[in-house]
Amino acid sequence: MDEFEIILDTPYKLALKLVEDALKAEGFGVITSIDVQQTMKSKLNVNFRPYTILGACNPPIAHRALERDPRIGLMMPCNVSVETTADGKTLVRIADPAQMIGCSDNPDDVLIELASELRGKLLQVSKRLKDAPSSSAEESKPWERLNHLTDL
Repeated sequence: MDEFEIILDTPYKLALKLVEDALKAEGFGVITSIDVQQTMKSKLNVNFRPYTILGACNPPIAHRALERDPRIGLMMPCNVSVETTADGKTLVRIADPAQMIGCSDNPDDVLIELASELRGKLLQVSKRLKDAPSSSAEESKPWERLNHLTDL
């Protein structure tokens, strides 16, 4: 598994929230959210595992990249997928902008530098997710949750 693939021992919906929070903490907004499970059901009448594709955008970097080369819009936004695994965990995958810029037919030094800056921010997102406490750790110590209850 690489640095842009993270396994979370967290239920899917909570993991989705953790991903959105980690992106926000690094200056990204989620501008698209594709519920693949719902789409497969409505378009193909196929049951599919919980799976969401998030389109994340860092506006200052996006603006600089688009000013440099409008064709970069074809590679935007930064995609992040969140899916349930067979063993009940959640797998997060983040597209590596350095690899994406390598697909460009004319990557110049400025675009390579912007991709590197973006990559650094997404590596921080990955680190935040890897450092997030797992839900199973909380569930294994139910007495610690009592400290947060106010109406005992």
